[in-house]
Amino acid sequence: MTDSATKPPKLLDLVRDTLRVKHYAYRTEETYLQWIRRFILFHDKRHPKDMGAPEVEAFLTHLAVVGNVSASTQNQALSALLFLYRHILKQPLTDDAIDSVRARQSKHLPTVLSVDETRRLLQCLSGTHQLLAKLLYGSGLRVKEALRLRVKDIDFAQTQIVVRDAKGNRDRLTILPDSLTELLQAHLVQVKQLQPTTSPNATELGWEWVKAALYRGWQLLPDVRFSVNANPKLAQV
Repeated sequence: MTDSATKPPKLLDLVRDTLRVKHYAYRTEETYLQWIRRFILFHDKRHPKDMGAPEVEAFLTHLAVVGNVSASTQNQALSALLFLYRHILKQPLTDDAIDSVRARQSKHLPTVLSVDETRRLLQCLSGTHQLLAKLLYGSGLRVKEALRLRVKDIDFAQTQIVVRDAKGNRDRLTILPDSLTELLQAHLVQVKQLQPTTSPNATELGWEWVKAALYRGWQLLPDVRFSVNANPKLAQV
Protein backbone atom coordinates (compact mmCIF):
# COMPACT_ATOMS: atom_id res chain seq x y z
CA MET A 1 0.00 0.00 0.00
CA THR A 2 1.31 3.47 -0.89
CA ASP A 3 2.03 5.66 2.09
CA SER A 4 -0.24 8.71 2.14
CA ALA A 5 2.80 10.92 2.64
CA THR A 6 4.19 9.82 -0.74
CA LYS A 7 1.01 10.43 -2.71
CA PRO A 8 1.35 13.15 -5.34
CA PRO A 9 -0.40 16.41 -4.46
CA LYS A 10 -3.88 16.98 -5.81
CA LEU A 11 -4.28 19.15 -8.88
CA LEU A 12 -5.92 22.10 -7.13
CA ASP A 13 -3.28 22.00 -4.40
CA LEU A 14 -0.61 22.23 -7.10
CA VAL A 15 -2.39 25.20 -8.64
CA ARG A 16 -2.65 26.93 -5.26
CA ASP A 17 1.01 26.35 -4.42
CA THR A 18 2.17 27.58 -7.82
CA LEU A 19 0.06 30.73 -7.58
CA ARG A 20 1.60 31.50 -4.20
CA VAL A 21 5.14 30.86 -5.41
CA LYS A 22 4.47 33.33 -8.22
CA HIS A 23 3.05 35.84 -5.70
CA TYR A 24 -0.42 36.10 -7.18
CA ALA A 25 -2.96 37.96 -5.06
CA TYR A 26 -5.11 35.86 -2.72
CA ARG A 27 -8.27 36.98 -4.52
CA THR A 28 -6.78 35.83 -7.85
CA GLU A 29 -5.88 32.50 -6.25
CA GLU A 30 -9.45 31.89 -5.14
CA THR A 31 -10.86 33.00 -8.49
CA TYR A 32 -8.57 30.76 -10.54
CA LEU A 33 -9.31 27.75 -8.34
CA GLN A 34 -13.04 28.35 -8.72
CA TRP A 35 -12.85 28.47 -12.51
CA ILE A 36 -10.65 25.39 -12.77
CA ARG A 37 -13.03 23.49 -10.50
CA ARG A 38 -16.01 24.55 -12.62
CA PHE A 39 -14.18 23.51 -15.80
CA ILE A 40 -13.57 20.03 -14.40
CA LEU A 41 -17.17 19.63 -13.23
CA PHE A 42 -18.50 20.86 -16.59
CA HIS A 43 -16.68 17.98 -18.27
CA ASP A 44 -17.96 15.34 -15.83
CA LYS A 45 -14.86 15.42 -13.64
CA ARG A 46 -12.43 14.49 -16.39
CA HIS A 47 -8.83 15.33 -15.56
CA PRO A 48 -7.63 18.43 -17.44
CA LYS A 49 -4.52 16.56 -18.66
CA ASP A 50 -6.88 14.40 -20.73
CA MET A 51 -8.48 17.48 -22.27
CA GLY A 52 -7.27 20.42 -24.30
CA ALA A 53 -8.31 23.33 -26.49
CA PRO A 54 -11.63 21.81 -27.70
CA GLU A 55 -12.83 21.28 -24.12
CA VAL A 56 -11.72 24.77 -23.11
CA GLU A 57 -13.60 26.20 -26.11
CA ALA A 58 -16.74 24.26 -25.18
CA PHE A 59 -16.61 25.52 -21.59
CA LEU A 60 -16.07 29.15 -22.59
CA THR A 61 -18.82 28.96 -25.21
CA HIS A 62 -21.20 27.55 -22.58
CA LEU A 63 -20.39 30.48 -20.29
CA ALA A 64 -21.18 32.99 -23.04
CA VAL A 65 -24.25 31.35 -24.59
CA VAL A 66 -25.93 29.63 -21.64
CA GLY A 67 -24.40 31.43 -18.69
CA ASN A 68 -24.69 34.83 -20.39
CA VAL A 69 -21.59 36.04 -18.57
CA SER A 70 -19.84 39.31 -19.33
CA ALA A 71 -16.73 39.51 -21.48
CA SER A 72 -14.57 40.26 -18.45
CA THR A 73 -15.90 37.19 -16.61
CA GLN A 74 -15.25 34.96 -19.61
CA ASN A 75 -11.72 36.37 -19.94
CA GLN A 76 -11.17 35.64 -16.26
CA ALA A 77 -12.11 32.00 -16.79
CA LEU A 78 -9.82 31.81 -19.83
CA SER A 79 -6.90 33.25 -17.85
CA ALA A 80 -7.38 30.62 -15.15
CA LEU A 81 -7.36 27.78 -17.67
CA LEU A 82 -4.37 29.16 -19.58
CA PHE A 83 -2.50 29.29 -16.27
CA LEU A 84 -3.48 25.69 -15.52
CA TYR A 85 -2.26 24.33 -18.84
CA ARG A 86 0.87 26.47 -19.03
CA HIS A 87 2.22 26.24 -15.48
CA ILE A 88 0.74 23.04 -14.05
CA LEU A 89 0.16 20.62 -16.91
CA LYS A 90 3.01 21.97 -19.07
CA GLN A 91 0.72 21.83 -22.11
CA PRO A 92 0.62 25.53 -23.03
CA LEU A 93 -2.46 26.83 -24.80
CA THR A 94 -2.55 30.23 -26.46
CA ASP A 95 -5.39 32.70 -26.49
CA ASP A 96 -5.38 32.64 -30.30
CA ALA A 97 -5.82 28.86 -30.31
CA ILE A 98 -9.09 29.08 -28.36
CA ASP A 99 -11.90 29.57 -30.88
CA SER A 100 -14.92 29.90 -28.61
CA VAL A 101 -17.99 32.09 -28.79
CA ARG A 102 -16.97 35.29 -27.07
CA ALA A 103 -19.20 37.13 -24.64
CA ARG A 104 -20.32 40.57 -25.76
CA GLN A 105 -18.41 43.58 -24.58
CA SER A 106 -20.54 46.01 -22.60
CA LYS A 107 -21.14 49.26 -24.48
CA HIS A 108 -22.65 51.08 -21.53
CA LEU A 109 -20.73 54.06 -20.23
CA PRO A 110 -20.11 53.97 -16.47
CA THR A 111 -22.23 56.21 -14.28
CA VAL A 112 -20.09 58.90 -12.69
CA LEU A 113 -20.81 61.73 -10.28
CA SER A 114 -20.76 65.30 -11.52
CA VAL A 115 -18.26 67.74 -10.02
CA ASP A 116 -21.02 69.32 -7.93
CA GLU A 117 -22.25 65.93 -6.69
CA THR A 118 -18.70 64.96 -5.77
CA ARG A 119 -18.20 68.22 -3.88
CA ARG A 120 -21.40 67.72 -1.89
CA LEU A 121 -20.45 64.13 -1.12
CA LEU A 122 -17.05 65.17 0.21
CA GLN A 123 -18.70 67.80 2.40
CA CYS A 124 -20.67 65.03 4.11
CA LEU A 125 -17.42 63.41 5.25
CA SER A 126 -14.84 64.52 7.77
CA GLY A 127 -11.44 63.60 9.15
CA THR A 128 -9.64 60.57 7.76
CA HIS A 129 -12.68 59.42 5.79
CA GLN A 130 -12.80 62.71 3.92
CA LEU A 131 -9.06 62.55 3.26
CA LEU A 132 -9.42 59.02 1.93
CA ALA A 133 -12.27 60.03 -0.39
CA LYS A 134 -10.27 62.99 -1.70
CA LEU A 135 -7.32 60.71 -2.41
CA LEU A 136 -9.55 58.31 -4.32
CA TYR A 137 -11.05 61.12 -6.38
CA GLY A 138 -8.00 63.34 -6.88
CA SER A 139 -5.36 60.67 -7.43
CA GLY A 140 -7.42 57.99 -9.15
CA LEU A 141 -6.66 55.39 -6.50
CA ARG A 142 -8.55 52.20 -5.80
CA VAL A 143 -9.75 51.81 -2.22
CA LYS A 144 -7.29 49.00 -1.48
CA GLU A 145 -4.42 51.02 -2.96
CA ALA A 146 -5.22 54.03 -0.79
CA LEU A 147 -5.50 51.96 2.38
CA ARG A 148 -2.08 50.39 1.72
CA LEU A 149 -0.26 53.70 1.28
CA ARG A 150 2.72 54.32 3.52
CA VAL A 151 4.17 57.64 4.57
CA LYS A 152 7.19 57.22 2.30
CA ASP A 153 4.91 56.67 -0.71
CA ILE A 154 3.96 60.35 -0.70
CA ASP A 155 6.43 62.49 -2.67
CA PHE A 156 5.61 66.13 -1.97
CA ALA A 157 8.61 67.41 -3.94
CA GLN A 158 7.51 65.69 -7.15
CA THR A 159 3.79 65.98 -6.33
CA GLN A 160 3.26 62.29 -6.93
CA ILE A 161 2.25 59.11 -5.10
CA VAL A 162 3.92 55.72 -5.44
CA VAL A 163 1.27 53.00 -5.63
CA ARG A 164 2.90 49.70 -4.71
CA ASP A 165 1.64 46.27 -5.76
CA ALA A 166 -1.08 47.81 -7.88
CA LYS A 167 -3.25 45.83 -10.28
CA GLY A 168 -1.10 43.26 -12.05
CA ASN A 169 1.35 43.24 -9.11
CA ARG A 170 3.16 46.29 -10.52
CA ASP A 171 4.15 49.57 -8.92
CA ARG A 172 2.91 52.75 -10.57
CA LEU A 173 2.98 56.51 -10.11
CA THR A 174 -0.04 58.78 -9.86
CA ILE A 175 -0.52 62.48 -9.26
CA LEU A 176 -0.71 64.19 -5.89
CA PRO A 177 -3.19 67.08 -6.29
CA ASP A 178 -1.98 70.44 -4.97
CA SER A 179 -5.23 70.76 -3.04
CA LEU A 180 -4.25 67.77 -0.88
CA THR A 181 -0.71 68.85 0.01
CA GLU A 182 -1.55 70.84 3.15
CA LEU A 183 -4.17 68.32 4.27
CA LEU A 184 -1.71 65.43 3.96
CA GLN A 185 1.11 67.28 5.70
CA ALA A 186 -1.16 68.10 8.64
CA HIS A 187 -2.36 64.49 8.68
CA LEU A 188 1.22 63.18 8.75
CA VAL A 189 1.96 65.23 11.85
CA GLN A 190 -0.81 63.31 13.62
CA VAL A 191 0.32 59.96 12.21
CA LYS A 192 3.87 60.39 13.50
CA GLN A 193 2.52 60.79 17.03
CA LEU A 194 1.05 57.30 17.01
CA GLN A 195 2.89 54.56 18.86
CA PRO A 196 3.58 50.95 17.81
CA THR A 197 1.04 48.37 18.96
CA THR A 198 1.00 44.61 19.30
CA SER A 199 -1.57 42.09 18.14
CA PRO A 200 -3.24 39.05 19.65
CA ASN A 201 -1.63 36.90 16.97
CA ALA A 202 1.92 37.99 17.72
CA THR A 203 3.10 34.56 18.81
CA GLU A 204 1.85 32.87 15.66
CA LEU A 205 3.09 35.54 13.25
CA GLY A 206 6.41 36.32 14.88
CA TRP A 207 7.19 39.38 16.97
CA GLU A 208 9.49 41.05 14.46
CA TRP A 209 6.91 40.80 11.68
CA VAL A 210 4.15 42.15 13.89
CA LYS A 211 6.20 45.08 15.13
CA ALA A 212 7.03 46.06 11.57
CA ALA A 213 3.54 45.55 10.16
CA LEU A 214 1.78 47.35 13.00
CA TYR A 215 4.12 50.27 13.38
CA ARG A 216 1.58 53.01 12.78
CA GLY A 217 4.17 55.58 11.81
CA TRP A 218 4.67 53.71 8.53
CA GLN A 219 1.05 53.91 7.42
CA LEU A 220 -0.57 56.90 5.81
CA LEU A 221 -4.10 55.98 6.91
CA PRO A 222 -3.65 53.85 10.03
CA ASP A 223 -6.67 52.00 11.38
CA VAL A 224 -7.19 51.71 15.13
CA ARG A 225 -8.08 48.02 14.90
CA PHE A 226 -6.14 44.92 13.95
CA SER A 227 -8.04 42.70 11.51
CA VAL A 228 -7.54 39.29 9.96
CA ASN A 229 -7.26 38.81 6.20
CA ALA A 230 -9.73 36.60 4.35
CA ASN A 231 -6.78 34.28 4.04
CA PRO A 232 -6.53 32.79 7.56
CA LYS A 233 -2.78 32.31 7.16
CA LEU A 234 -2.17 36.02 6.73
CA ALA A 235 -2.86 39.02 8.92
CA GLN A 236 -3.36 42.59 7.88
CA VAL A 237 -3.76 46.02 9.38
